[in-house]
Amino acid sequence: MVTAASPRLESKSPTGPIADRWDKHRFELKLVNPANKRRFHVVVVGTGLAGASAAASLAELGYDVTSLCIQDSPRRAHSIAAQGGINAAKNYPNDGDSIYRLFYDTVKGGDFRARESNVYRLAQISNNIIDQCAAQGVPFAREYGGVLANRSFGGAQVSRTFYARGQTGQQLLLGAYSALMRQVGAGKVKMYPRREMLDLVVIDGVARGIVARNLVTGAYERYAGDAVVLCTGGYSNVFFLSTNAKSCNVTAGWRCTKRGAFFANPCFTQIHPTCIPVSGEYQAKLTLMSESLRNDGRVWVPRSAGDKRPAIDVPEGERDYYLERRYPSFGNLVPRDVASRAAKERCDAGFGVGRTGQAVFLDFRDAIARDGEDVIRKKYGNLFQMYEKITDENPYRQPMRIYPAPHYTMGGVWVDYNLESTVPGLFVLGEANFSDHGANRLGASALMQGLADGYFVIPYTIGGHLAGRKLEPVDTGHPAFGDVETEVRERTDRLLAVDGRRTAENLHRELGRIMWDYCGMGRNADGLRGAVEKIRALRAEFWENVRIPGGTNEFNQTLEYAGRVADFMEFAELMVEDALAREESCGGHFREEHQTEEGEARRNDEEFTHAAAWEFQGLDEKATIHLEPLDFEHVKLTQRSYK
Repeated sequence: MVTAASPRLESKSPTGPIADRWDKHRFELKLVNPANKRRFHVVVVGTGLAGASAAASLAELGYDVTSLCIQDSPRRAHSIAAQGGINAAKNYPNDGDSIYRLFYDTVKGGDFRARESNVYRLAQISNNIIDQCAAQGVPFAREYGGVLANRSFGGAQVSRTFYARGQTGQQLLLGAYSALMRQVGAGKVKMYPRREMLDLVVIDGVARGIVARNLVTGAYERYAGDAVVLCTGGYSNVFFLSTNAKSCNVTAGWRCTKRGAFFANPCFTQIHPTCIPVSGEYQAKLTLMSESLRNDGRVWVPRSAGDKRPAIDVPEGERDYYLERRYPSFGNLVPRDVASRAAKERCDAGFGVGRTGQAVFLDFRDAIARDGEDVIRKKYGNLFQMYEKITDENPYRQPMRIYPAPHYTMGGVWVDYNLESTVPGLFVLGEANFSDHGANRLGASALMQGLADGYFVIPYTIGGHLAGRKLEPVDTGHPAFGDVETEVRERTDRLLAVDGRRTAENLHRELGRIMWDYCGMGRNADGLRGAVEKIRALRAEFWENVRIPGGTNEFNQTLEYAGRVADFMEFAELMVEDALAREESCGGHFREEHQTEEGEARRNDEEFTHAAAWEFQGLDEKATIHLEPLDFEHVKLTQRSYK
C-alpha cells in the first residue's frame, strides 16, 4: 500500500538541492517592514529554550510580544533540567563531522520517520546556535588551547556535542533568559509568570489569542494577538513517572487540538536508558542521569541470572558488557531506544541488578583507572553528586544503577515547514511540535531544536503569516474571547463539583501504570485495545470520583493539577490509538509483533513511511487520521544497524 497524502496537510517543504532549501525558502517568504513590526502583537506561551529565544528574537526585531510561563520565573522552565549537551556540526575535533553527517545521523536515529527538509535545516542552523550562545557568554567546556570542547553522544561516531559539565540546559536557558529579560527591560516584552494557558481563541479561522488562569489569584485572563506561538514542551507525564518536572503537561497542546490543530505521532515517546530506577510504590517522579555518562561509563550485568552479589564482588570474567557485545561499532553509545530495549531485555531475562532486579550497572571503574578521578569529576561531578544525594551510593566507588524511564516526546502538534499548525496563526516550537526527530530523538538534539526554532526559524516564518494574511484588529473584548472564557470556567466548575473520594494524583498514578504497561517500552495489539477500554473506564471514574478541595478564585495547586490530569485522561486514548494504528516497530515505538529475530525494531516502509496527524472529533469518538507521506531523497531507507 502506498501512503496517500491527506488534502488537509500541506507541509510547504521547499524543493531543489537540499542544502539550498532553507535559503531559498527564506527569500520567498513575505517580509514585514521594520516600521510595521511594532504594529503586530505576538503571544508566546512558554519560556523554555524555544519560548525564551522566540520571544527575545521577535522583540529584538520590533514586534510587540507578550510572554507567559507556568513557572514563578522564566528561568525555571524545564529546559533547565537538560544535562549532557547540545549538538552542532562544527567538526572542531576534526573527526569527520559535517552538516550532512549530522543530518544523516538524525534521520537515521529517528528511524526514517522525519521530514528531510526540516532535519537538514536543523543541522545547518546548529552551527549558528553555538556562535550565538558563546557570544551570550554560555560557559561551554573548552579544550586546553581554548577551543570549545566536544564529547560523543549516542547514535553518532563523531564528537559533536558541546556541553557545560552536566548542566548544559541550565546554562543555555540562562543565555536565552538574559536575552528575554533584556527585551522585558526595554519594554518590548510583557512578561506574565505563573499563568497557565487553558484554551486557544480562534477568530475567523485564525488563532488570535488565549485564555489563561492566574495561578496565584485564580483569575481568568485574556491575551489577544496577531499570532500565537506555543512553546510548552512535551507530554511524558502521561506516564505519571517520568524524568519531566511535575508541572510538565499536555494541556496547552491538547486544548489547541480540540480547537482544530492536528496532533501528530503521539505514540512516538522516548524511553531514556540512563535513569535512576524506581525505588518505591509512592515515588512521584524519576531522575535522569545524562546520556553523556555513557562516554566513560560501561553498561553491564552479571553473566549469571539472579546474581545478587555487590558489583565489586563480580569478577571481570563474570560481567556481561552486553551493549559492547551486541553493537561493537557503537558500543555503549548506541541510540537511546536501542539501549533502553537492551536493558529491558536483560532485566526481563533475570539478569537485572539491585533490590528490584529492574536495573543494570553503569560502571566508571575503568575510566577512573585510565584518566583519574579528577578528570571524571571535572566532566561529570555535579551528576555524580546528584546521584549520591538520591541513592546514598558513591558512584566513584561503585557503579551507578540505571533503568529506562519516560523522557522526551517526539510526537506533538503537527506543523508545516514554517512551524505553523493546521490552525493558521498558531505556531508550535520545540518539543511541543512533532517536526524534527521522527520516531526517536538522538541525545543532545532537544536543545538544538528548541534554540533553532526560537532564534533562527520563527523570526523568518512568522512574517509569512503576518504579511500574507489580512488580519482585522482584535482585542480581548471580542465575543470569541468571552465564549472561550465561559467554556473554561464551566470546565473548572465541573471539576470542582465532582466532590469525590480520590485525589487527582491517585488517578494519575493509575493512568500512568496503564500507559507504561500497555503503551510503554513494549506494545502489542491486544494490550493496546485493552488499554483503550481501561483509559475510558478510568476517565469516567475521574469525572465521578475526583476530589478537589478549595475553590477556583484562589491559589489552588490541586485544582490546576486536576485540570492537567483531566487532559491526560483524554490525550492518552489518542496516544494508544496511534500506537495501535502504526503496524510496525520504529524508534521508540516497539510493537512486539514487528521485530527481527534479534529483537530489533522492524519497520514497514511500504505502508508507514508517513507522519500520522490526528484530527479531534470529540470525546469517545475516533479521531480522524491524516497522513503526510515522507520522501527520502538523500538518506536511503535501510534497516538501522549499530553493529
